[in-house]
Amino acid sequence: MFVIVHGGFGGGWEWTPVAQTLRESGHVVFTPTLSGMGERSHLGPGLGLGTHIEDVVAVLEFEDLHDVVLCGASYGGMAVTGAADRVAERIALLVYLDALVPVDGQSGLDLLPDGFGEIVRAAADEQGQGWVAIPDALLPPQGLIAEATRTRYVARLRNQPVATFTEPIHLTGSVARVPRAFIRCTGHELDVGGDPIEPMAARARTEGWPYRELRAPHDPHLFDPTATAATLEELAAAASTDRRPSARPLPANGTSALR
Repeated sequence: MFVIVHGGFGGGWEWTPVAQTLRESGHVVFTPTLSGMGERSHLGPGLGLGTHIEDVVAVLEFEDLHDVVLCGASYGGMAVTGAADRVAERIALLVYLDALVPVDGQSGLDLLPDGFGEIVRAAADEQGQGWVAIPDALLPPQGLIAEATRTRYVARLRNQPVATFTEPIHLTGSVARVPRAFIRCTGHELDVGGDPIEPMAARARTEGWPYRELRAPHDPHLFDPTATAATLEELAAAASTDRRPSARPLPANGTSALR
């Protein structure tokens, strides 16, 4: 069972192709949209990271989900970390897909380059609220898929509440008990005044998390949903095997077929 949380400026709609592929393989998949984003962009702007964590926890609790593979993409890594810390007993595996991996007390801006932080702060009002637009550097690169497909995708991106980037996360430490994995996208260099994801990937490698690479840009669900689904499915299967009493350990390092 998968719950996939989208990244910044997007929505659950981004993950429909991946979800469809996983469902065709027999998996149950949820792709919630965080408050103030996607089809919920009419909410806000006074929403912070805490609201997004509540969004994810609510899906897990109201759908009464257990043994969940919880995946966060990009900014979504912030929300899934907080959610997994809150309801660790429901999570079988926490997957960071080219995502931010915070520790207690960090905000998104603590993990993102200073230039992006300047954009976010400039968008805030006196109460620290407001909307920030996606920087051009974060738009999907041209020339890798049909331009009409890319245009339809970009047209559905929305501004994001400022406080979702500035509000720090508060963790109890329970998330440390949850098995974690990392998927690194290597198909296009992400540069918003620096690469914010490589330090996250380096942490995963250093701490011995299962680690995979996708030869796709930062939005692999757009550029190669089939390989993205296959990598998630492979990590989930390996984690499931590892939880059996007689199982061999889940390999820490590996690559997908797209490396």
